[in-house]
Amino acid sequence: MKTRILVVDDEKDLVNLLRYNLEKEGFEVDCAYNGSSVHANVHAALPDLIILDLMLPDRSGYDICRDLKADPSTRSIPIIMLTARSSEYNRVTGFECGVEDYVIKPFSPRELMLRVKAILGRTAEQRERGQNDSKQLDLGRLSIVPDEYRVLVDAQEVSLTHTEFKILMALATQPNRVKTREQLLQEVWQDEAETVLDRTVDAQVKRLRAKLNEARDMVETVRGLGYRLRLEVPAPLKKSTPLSGPVSSH
Repeated sequence: MKTRILVVDDEKDLVNLLRYNLEKEGFEVDCAYNGSSVHANVHAALPDLIILDLMLPDRSGYDICRDLKADPSTRSIPIIMLTARSSEYNRVTGFECGVEDYVIKPFSPRELMLRVKAILGRTAEQRERGQNDSKQLDLGRLSIVPDEYRVLVDAQEVSLTHTEFKILMALATQPNRVKTREQLLQEVWQDEAETVLDRTVDAQVKRLRAKLNEARDMVETVRGLGYRLRLEVPAPLKKSTPLSGPVSSH
């Protein structure tokens, strides 16, 4: 079965250009020209990746991304946001919404194809790792089921974006160990690490904490270094204090 990609943009010439280049690479392509048709397209044929324009005529790409990442059936679909807006605020907002990559118009179709392949390659590797290691991680009040992309706090499921889940997994696989921002960038964003700002890491961790509810304090900031997932360590048993003075026997 071919890898399916959904392209969402109101510029038909651009959609045709993307369709041509994607089909040339062997992908199956679906197209949508406004935000209101995204939901129907996604649920009619679940795509493996979405290329999403930010400025659609009826809905913001940010809002569409938030909706997709909040839905358990679509939150693991990687999204590349395509836009002419290049400010730091726009990039950070995009990553906060859960996008995997942010590409500025005008762009090189060849570079975009390489980014698509890189993201799909990482997604396939993560899926394979999940199949090989489906063991649930039980970390106190926090539980993670890697192969199902599920996170539970006090047995209640919480909804994370794909990026938030990857950050949590990076911390959870080595609990109590500090991960620097640079390490998180390399583990979570990998090939795109050089284009992602440290502020984006901080913003994603802040959102992750908020969604973990009562387990939020498990994700600790280590000032000047980075972050860690702290597990409670049982306090050692206190040794009994010997009685002072001679002990009389009766």
